[in-house]
Amino acid sequence: DFSNEPVPGVGTYEDFNTIDWVREKSKDRDRHREIASKSKESTWALIQSVSDAFSGWLLMLLIGLMAGALAGGIDISAHWMTDLKDGVCLNGFWFNHEHCCWTSNETTFMERDKCPQWKSWAELIIGHSEGAFAYITNYLMYVSWALLFAFLAVSLVRAFAPYACGSGISEIKTILSGFIIRGYLGKWTLIIKTITLVLAVSSGLSLGKEGPLVHVACCCGNILCHLFTKYRKNEAKRREVLSAAAAVGVSVAFGAPIGGVLFSLEEVSYYFPLKTLWRSFFAALVAAFTLRSINPFGNSKLVLFYVEFHSPWHLLELIPFILLGIFGGLWGAFFIRTNIAWCRRRKTTKLGHYPVLEVLVVTAVTAILAFPNDYTRISTSELISELFNDCGLLDSSKLCDYINLNSSKSSNELPDRPANSNVYTAMWQLALALIFKVLITIVTFGMKVPSGLFIPSMAVGAITGRLLGVGMEQLAYYHHDWVIFKGWCTPGADCITPGLYAMVGAAACLGGVTRMTVSLVVIMFELTGGLEYIVPLMAAAMTSKWVADAIGREGIYEAHIRLNGYPFLEAKEEFGHKTLAMDVMRPRRSDPPLTVLTQDHMTVEDVETLISETTYSGFPVVVSHESQRLVGFVLRRDLVISIENARKRQDGIVSTSHIYFTEYMPPQPSTSPAQLKLRSIMDLSPFTVTDHTPMEIVVDIFRKLGLRQCLVTHNGRLLGIITKKDILKHMAQMANRDPDSILFN
Repeated sequence: DFSNEPVPGVGTYEDFNTIDWVREKSKDRDRHREIASKSKESTWALIQSVSDAFSGWLLMLLIGLMAGALAGGIDISAHWMTDLKDGVCLNGFWFNHEHCCWTSNETTFMERDKCPQWKSWAELIIGHSEGAFAYITNYLMYVSWALLFAFLAVSLVRAFAPYACGSGISEIKTILSGFIIRGYLGKWTLIIKTITLVLAVSSGLSLGKEGPLVHVACCCGNILCHLFTKYRKNEAKRREVLSAAAAVGVSVAFGAPIGGVLFSLEEVSYYFPLKTLWRSFFAALVAAFTLRSINPFGNSKLVLFYVEFHSPWHLLELIPFILLGIFGGLWGAFFIRTNIAWCRRRKTTKLGHYPVLEVLVVTAVTAILAFPNDYTRISTSELISELFNDCGLLDSSKLCDYINLNSSKSSNELPDRPANSNVYTAMWQLALALIFKVLITIVTFGMKVPSGLFIPSMAVGAITGRLLGVGMEQLAYYHHDWVIFKGWCTPGADCITPGLYAMVGAAACLGGVTRMTVSLVVIMFELTGGLEYIVPLMAAAMTSKWVADAIGREGIYEAHIRLNGYPFLEAKEEFGHKTLAMDVMRPRRSDPPLTVLTQDHMTVEDVETLISETTYSGFPVVVSHESQRLVGFVLRRDLVISIENARKRQDGIVSTSHIYFTEYMPPQPSTSPAQLKLRSIMDLSPFTVTDHTPMEIVVDIFRKLGLRQCLVTHNGRLLGIITKKDILKHMAQMANRDPDSILFN
């Protein structure tokens, strides 16, 4: 029987459509039952059943290995190309500054970054490194390299993979909620994103590689899914893999495997069953192990900023930590508002027509302003590393230039000391760096190059925290008899750690922008190794979230989802309006009646005319136009494919052939054309609600079941339909926003 044969293409989705989670899950259950029943019949079927069960773990292993290897390559390349702006290694141009000076015998501990093998551009071009002319030469070379890297990055994105720009987390959240954006996780996007991410980070722009690494890992996951039929043919199963891949992205970005799993659970995933949690954990472990084997930082440490603080924190220090939390929340809310305003301007004005020019102008401004300041010239992750650092006796940094009163003390634990002139210079430079970072990051995030937000946000917080920490330290030194210091800060003791304040500030600002809480604290302690500072981090992260939420409910990723008009039902958003299903469903009172198919009265020509005259994604099937009793629901794509296939392969199918969605076809006279039975493509259990169902329940059903549409009935008669887009438009209307900002169906 032709009608029972599977038709290729039926059950797949068009671009910019939402998947039907319920249908995908039932498809997977049927497949599972079939494999389980066959496995009892023969040994070969049993082996196939075992390999099917094991394929998920094998896929996780491959994703972990691939993402770990790519992240290691990106780290090493970005390090080398960032140093290329300052000079070149004579032993081998492929060595970065640090590796170049490792092999040198002439390097001293105090000047470990100076060695004869490393030449600045001034030394190579004009022969000496001192004086105004040498400074100008280095300056020009720095700006030129930055512009070259940025130009290459934006040109490659524009020419080969437009989806490779931005951080990608907003789109991945939307894809994981069941939306389809073809090519967003494809091989071209992966190749171009990997190359341009290195170029963008090396150009010195105020962006990080952490967000884009989540996109890179999800691309790896999506590409590797095609090796396994189970994931290739089921969109819901593939999204479980992508949730785990997002965890892998954070794991390799920060060297924080547990934080990665929690990030995927808290921030990115829409559907996260327990099985996905275990698989994410395994994949993040493999990825972290791969990255550790590559050892991109050359210090045998997996974490990005390893710190060791020697002194414990005191309960009264919670006050400045909470102040940092308040600052983080205010900065987060300010950043989201200004960045969204700037991105909207880019979308709606002529600015958006010149992405290459925009990137070059921002890069030029960044490089010109960054070079004179020591703290903005170095890469942002190096800056954060220096700000987190606890000053020891051997530190040569300006931030650690204290007057050493007790030089006989041999241990590396130092008491609080008065600051020297260099510390005050560093404070001024950091204050200027803070203003520069705040302003330039607003313009940079959202340009047509890969750009992450984790590192710039952490830099803003770390600078603020360090400034406050040094201020507190000096206050405690000169006024240790004050009430707040009296009980715990004795003269000659090491009571305040400025590096800890930088760490808490970084967490507060990142939390303010992304609204992460649990995953943020775990990422921070994995990132730094500072396990005993969990309470300050929790206090700052929570304060930051409360303050930012009080000003605006959305994090940066949700704000960008709304700006781009993606159909994303935010699980955190409350629906508190007293509307009913009949207020939201289509058709409205003034609209023409709902377009439906009847179960046995339509010809092929009728259906083809209906398809050509409408743009709907699917059609309800009813008993007849008079009764309007609901039978099922058919997707437009399945209908088109089935009719085309029948015309090609089934004899006698012509325009006047009758289409039946019933179980049995009535006997026809021999002269009439062949009939077409399409019951197999119909969803016999479409989700329905009554016209008096409150909208908050409907919204909840859409969120929890991942529906794409829901039919509205009254006493079993079909009245209308509610789609995901209708719900989003209704919610926008209720919040006094433009309902037409939801672009995609």
